[in-house]
Amino acid sequence: MAKTIMIQGTCSNAGKSLFAAALCRVFREDGYRVAPFKSQNMALNSAVTPDGLEIGRAQAMQAEAAGIAPDVRMNPILLKPNSDTGSQLVLCGKPVGDYSAVEYQKKKKELLSEVLKAYHSLAAEQDIMVIEGAGSPAEINLRADDIVNMGLAEVVDAPVILIGDIDRGGVFAALYGTVKLLAEAEQARIKGLVINKFRGDIKILEPGLREIEALTEKPVLGVLPYRHFDLEDEDSLSERLRKTKAEAEALLRIAVIRLPRLSNFTDFDPLQAAPEVALSYVKSPAEIGAADLLILPGSKSTLEDLAWLKAQGFDTCIRDFAASGRPVLGICGGYQMLGETLRDKESGIEAAGLGLLPVDTVFYAAKQTVCASGTITAASGFWAALAGQKTEGYEIHMGQSRIGKEADCFQRLSAREDSERQRADGCTTGAVCGSYLHGLFDEAAVTEALLKALAARKGLSYPHRLKSRRERQEEGFRLLSQTLREHFDLRELYRIMGVER
Repeated sequence: MAKTIMIQGTCSNAGKSLFAAALCRVFREDGYRVAPFKSQNMALNSAVTPDGLEIGRAQAMQAEAAGIAPDVRMNPILLKPNSDTGSQLVLCGKPVGDYSAVEYQKKKKELLSEVLKAYHSLAAEQDIMVIEGAGSPAEINLRADDIVNMGLAEVVDAPVILIGDIDRGGVFAALYGTVKLLAEAEQARIKGLVINKFRGDIKILEPGLREIEALTEKPVLGVLPYRHFDLEDEDSLSERLRKTKAEAEALLRIAVIRLPRLSNFTDFDPLQAAPEVALSYVKSPAEIGAADLLILPGSKSTLEDLAWLKAQGFDTCIRDFAASGRPVLGICGGYQMLGETLRDKESGIEAAGLGLLPVDTVFYAAKQTVCASGTITAASGFWAALAGQKTEGYEIHMGQSRIGKEADCFQRLSAREDSERQRADGCTTGAVCGSYLHGLFDEAAVTEALLKALAARKGLSYPHRLKSRRERQEEGFRLLSQTLREHFDLRELYRIMGVER
C-alpha cells in the first residue's frame, strides 16, 4: 500500500503546488514510484492528458516532476469558474455541466466516491502519494462536506504538512489561526509546519520559530527561501500576471489582454521568460502603448469576455493596432474573438467578433480536448516568418470555427494518437493570426522565430538562444529538489510517512 503525505496551506497561493512538485521530484530521485493527487481543483489553467482528458495544470506539472505521464486520476474533479457564483464541473476529465456554488456544495458527498475510486486506483500503482489540498483547511463554513482538505486526509489517513507564505506578512498568525480553527483530531493530523518564500537572515526569524512551535505544538520542518522557479502555475494570484521587466530595458514589448475569465495564461510563460522581452497583462487599452505584439488569450467564457472587451474599448484599440501593421495573435477564445461571428447553438446568443479574421465560430455542448503536434504553414504576411516550425501542444475548446475559403490556415495539426491524419488549425490575414493550439511557444525554435520577426520589423535583431519548455522545466525541478534538500527536514518527513530509509 502506498505511503501518503498531504500538503495543506494557510491560504491560496501559499506554495502548495510547488511544494508538492518538489516532493514528487525528491521521492523520484530517491528511487520511489510517486504520483501527485488533488481531489478537487478550481482553476482556469488546465492540461490535457495523453488520452485526451482534462485535469488541472498543477497536477500535470507535478506528474512531470514525478517522471510519469499526466493521468486523469490525479485530479478527478476540476472546477472551471464561468461566473462569479458558478463553475463548469469537469469530472474524471470530462465536462458534466455547470453548477452554482450552492448546487456544487450539495453534490460533493456523491462525488466523494469518484474521488476515492481515482485515488485508490492510482495509489495501487505507487510507493508514495503526494496529496495537495486546496485553499485553506480552516474554511469553517465548508468543513462539513470537505473532500479536498482534512475531510480527504481523514478518509485516506494521510499525515499533513501545513505551509504558510511569509512574503504576504502575518505568517505566524496564519499558521496559528489555521491550526487552532481545526478540530482536535484534525490538529493531531498536522505533523509539521513550513514557512515559504523567506527573505533575509534566518537568525532574526528563529525566536518566532521557537514560539510558533510552542504555541501550536507542531515542529517547523523547514523555512524555504524566496526563489524563482520557472515552472507553470495555475492560480489567478500568480505573480506572472503582475510581473514584467522594465519596458525601458526591453528590446521587445508584448501586451496580453487580461480578460476577466482568462484561461491558460501559461501559454505565454516562454515569452515572459525570454531575455529583453517585456510581457505585461493589460486591463485597459491605454496600457498597450507601443507594444510590438498584442495577444488575445484563451477565455472560459468567450462571449462574456468579448462583451467586456468591447465595453472597455479594446475592440477599437485592437483594430487600430492591426491597422498599424503590428501583429495581433489570438489563442483559443482569443482566436474566436478575432473572427466575424460567434454563436452559441444552445442559447441562440450571437455576437459580432472583431472582424479581423474570416472565421465564424459556433459553440456546441461538447468540448474538444486533444494533444496535438504540427507544422506552421502560414504562407504570407508577418506570420510566414514562422513557416516550417514544428509545434506541440493541446486543444481545449467548446467552439468549432469555420474558415473562409480564401483564408490562409496557420498550421497543419495531427492528434498525438493519429499522426497520419492532418487538419488545418487557425487562420492568418496579414499581421493577424489565430490558433486553437495551447503551448504554441513551448518549442524554443517557434519562440525564437517570432521574436526575431518582431525585432526585424523594427530594424533590429534578436540575438538570444532560448530554451524549450522542457529544458526550463527540468531546471526548475532541479532547483526545487535542491531547495528542499537544503532547507527542509526530509529525514523527519520520511519518519512521519512511515518510510524507512
